[in-house]
Amino acid sequence: MSNVKPNTILVIGATGKTGSRVFNGLEKQGWPVRSGSRSADPGFDWMAPHTWEAALEGVHAVYITFQPDISVPGALDIIQAFTRVAVTAGVKKLVLLSGRGEQEAEAAEQVIIQSGLNWVVIRASWFCQNFSEGYLLPPVLAGFVALPAGNVGEPFVDVDDIAAVAMAALTDDKHNGQVYELTGPRLLTFDQAVTEIGQAAGRPVQYQEVPMEAYKAVMKEHEVPEDVIDLLHYLFVEVLDGRNEKVCDGVQRALGRPATDFSDYARKAAATGIWNVNTTVAES
Repeated sequence: MSNVKPNTILVIGATGKTGSRVFNGLEKQGWPVRSGSRSADPGFDWMAPHTWEAALEGVHAVYITFQPDISVPGALDIIQAFTRVAVTAGVKKLVLLSGRGEQEAEAAEQVIIQSGLNWVVIRASWFCQNFSEGYLLPPVLAGFVALPAGNVGEPFVDVDDIAAVAMAALTDDKHNGQVYELTGPRLLTFDQAVTEIGQAAGRPVQYQEVPMEAYKAVMKEHEVPEDVIDLLHYLFVEVLDGRNEKVCDGVQRALGRPATDFSDYARKAAATGIWNVNTTVAES
């Protein structure tokens, strides 16, 4: 490719929550960066292996995110195949966004670690931004969030922190060989997180725990795809069982600063107006 520059970085999932921040951040810093998405040129599609080689041509480092989650069935085989193509293409470094407490994710980590390339693993779980940019935004706007999550603490992590660590890992070799487990600085239940969002938004947002089967039934009514239902069942029932109920120092180790607190995230998100409800009454 004529536009290939030394140290070109491929960001897979460049339109996603972390990928878009990593792509835009690297671009602002002046790094030669390539979008790894179906809409890019050349396009990249995890489910179309014939697109991988062109996307990897001339690439020095790759930020790897897998949709919808690295723990889903078949993801490991795809990561293995992609890694082989990356090695053949001459890639020097792989930075993997992995999952905390997910056994399947740890198997994918080992593929990266054993690849013979430089590597960095970034582990994260529940994103703060799920409440402002993801599937939990509509219920927050409705003022009522119902989830199959009880009194288990989760150290929600800010996606901006994940992106900052990923950019550092991609551009500075001092991070090579590190596993960074990223969390926020404190544990909150989903109920507590929703309460803080309501406080930041300046209006009440209620939370209710619901049984998993009832939650799945509602998703089926709304024609949510079966694989997405299975993933959410896995995340809420298995991963959110207390195994991740601890704060880790990955952000501090990687960036030399504290992780972003959930209340700081909530205030920043509220300031954008994302949780504002349009109360304008139409003229009769």
